[in-house]
Amino acid sequence: MKENLQTKLVNKTAHVGVIGLGYVGLPLALAFCQKGYTVFGIDINEEKLERLQNGDSYIAGIRGEDIKTFIDNNTLIITNDFSVISDLDSISICVPTPLTKYQHPDVTYIEAVVNQIKTYMRKETLLILESTSYPGTTEELIEIELQQNGWIVGKDYFLCFSPERVDPGNATFNTKNTPKVIGGTTKLCTQLGICLYKGAVETLVPVSSPKIAEMSKLLENSFRSVNIGFINEMAMLSDRLGLDIWETIDAASSKPFGFMPFSPGPGIGGHCIPLDPMYLSWKGRGLNFYSRYLDLAQEINKKMPNVVLNKISDVLNEIGAPIKGSKILLLGMSYKPNIGDLRESPSLEVYESLQKKGADVYYNDPHVPQFKDYTGKTVTSIDLRYDKLNIFDCVLLLTSHDSYHYQLIADNAERIVDTRNAFKNIKNSKIITIWGAPSDHNS
Repeated sequence: MKENLQTKLVNKTAHVGVIGLGYVGLPLALAFCQKGYTVFGIDINEEKLERLQNGDSYIAGIRGEDIKTFIDNNTLIITNDFSVISDLDSISICVPTPLTKYQHPDVTYIEAVVNQIKTYMRKETLLILESTSYPGTTEELIEIELQQNGWIVGKDYFLCFSPERVDPGNATFNTKNTPKVIGGTTKLCTQLGICLYKGAVETLVPVSSPKIAEMSKLLENSFRSVNIGFINEMAMLSDRLGLDIWETIDAASSKPFGFMPFSPGPGIGGHCIPLDPMYLSWKGRGLNFYSRYLDLAQEINKKMPNVVLNKISDVLNEIGAPIKGSKILLLGMSYKPNIGDLRESPSLEVYESLQKKGADVYYNDPHVPQFKDYTGKTVTSIDLRYDKLNIFDCVLLLTSHDSYHYQLIADNAERIVDTRNAFKNIKNSKIITIWGAPSDHNS
C-alpha cells in the first residue's frame, strides 16, 4: 500500500484534490499543477468557479492566463461536485476557519468537508488539513470522525496537518518559496505528505505530530499579535508624552540584536492576526489556562479604530468642527497595502463609526472598487482628485498603498490624520498629524 500511493506521488500520476479555492487553496492548486499533478479544485462558490473558467483571477499575484492554461490542458479541473473525491489520491483542505461572534472557533466549514470525505473517500488516500485551527483539530475533527467508518489512520488512509503561510500581496514570498511545516499522525503519514509537497514547495519542515504543526501556526501569529498590541500601546503612550513613536522605533531598530521593529496602526486585519490567537486562547481556557498576553493584545488591537476616531475628533476640534457634518475622506480600505483584501480590515470599523457619528464619509481605494457597509448598502470608491482634496475637512490615511502620491496629498489636503507614517519624508507641512508629536511635521 505504501509503495502504491508513494509511487503515484513520485511519478505525478496521483490525482490531487484541493478543497477551497481562496487565498490559500488556489495558489496551492496551481503549485501542484506546476509540479505536474492533475489537480481537482473543489469549491461551492459558483462565482469563483465561473471566474476561474474564464481565466479571471480574483487573487493578487495569481495570473489569469496561468489559470486558463492549466484548465485548457485539463491539468486543473474545477468543480463543485464533491463526488470527485472518490477519484482522488490526495486531498488538501483549505477552507475558512473564522471566529463566532463570541470569539470562539467556527470549524463548521471543516466539519462540512469531513462529512463529504466520509461519504466519498476511498482507502489509501492522503488527507492534509491546511486550515488554521486549534491544536487537536486534525485528530478531533478528522481522525476520530473517520474512525467511525472503521478506518485506521496510517493503515487505511494517511493524515497530516500543514498550516498555510500565505501572505497576500507579498512580492517576495509565495506558496513555492515559503518553508512549509508538515506534521503527520504517523511517520508514514509525514513521509507521504513530504512526497506530495516536495517540488511544489522548496523547503519542507517536518515535525513530530499534527498538534505541533497546528501550534506552530498559532505561535507565529500570536507572536505578531502580541508585539503589534505592544507597539500600539507604546504609540498611545508616546502620544501622551508628546514623542514621535516612529522616530523612537527607528532609533531602537539601530540595535543589531535583541530588537525587532513592529509598527503601530489603526488596528489589525486579515484572516490570521485577529483570529489565530483567539483559537489558542479558547483552547487554553478549556484546559483552565488563561493567556493574559493573548487576550490583552487582542483588547488593545481591537480598540485602535476608536483611537483613530479620537484623533480625527482632535484634529477637527482645532478648527471648531464636530465629526457630525464634517466631510471626511478615507484613503485605503483594505487591511494592508497593495491588495484588495477587506477581511477584518480596521478601515471598515472606522468607516462605520464615522457614519454613525454623522460624518459625511467617502473613501478611495484603487484595490477595493466597492464594498457593503454594515447596513448592507454598497459603497463605491470615489476617484482620487488630488487638486480637489481641499473640499474635505479631513483626509484619513488608513492603508498606505504605493499608488498614492503622498506629496500631492500633503500639498492639497486641508488636514490629514496619518495612521501609517506614510508622510514621514514630507517636511514643513502644517496639515499632517501622526501618532505622537505632530509638531515635528507641522513645522
